[in-house]
Amino acid sequence: MFEKDIIHAQIAAKGLIAAIPTVDANGATVDLQGYQTCLFSAYVGASLDTLAAGTLYIELEVEESTDGSTWTDVADADLSDTASGTNTGCFAYIDTAGQDDTLYQTQYKGSARYVRAVLNVTGTQTLGTPLTIVSQKFGAATLPAV
Repeated sequence: MFEKDIIHAQIAAKGLIAAIPTVDANGATVDLQGYQTCLFSAYVGASLDTLAAGTLYIELEVEESTDGSTWTDVADADLSDTASGTNTGCFAYIDTAGQDDTLYQTQYKGSARYVRAVLNVTGTQTLGTPLTIVSQKFGAATLPAV
């Protein structure tokens, strides 16, 4: 049955705070205990650097952990949407101006308790690319009282 009260059927969690990063960054840990899945939504703004295939690009990935401290790349089969990147678990590979200023999303379908978004920057970005990632947990085993 479709849950009409979606505001209480999901919990938003911080992924990566809105920023203009020029280096790699790991998002906040999302604890999925009591939830079935997590949706990662990444808004990537217009790059302030000139992106180039193979030399200056951004990859957005998802990592998973059973203990919240040892992290591995998520298998592509455990994501709803993937992109060809240098690692598995990649859901956005941005290397041209036509690929920035876009919303990217993927749903984690694996079984690990902890997940997080990861930003990988390859090449030297001097000005950066504005972006933010929000993580939303869905499928609560028990809905909170309203």
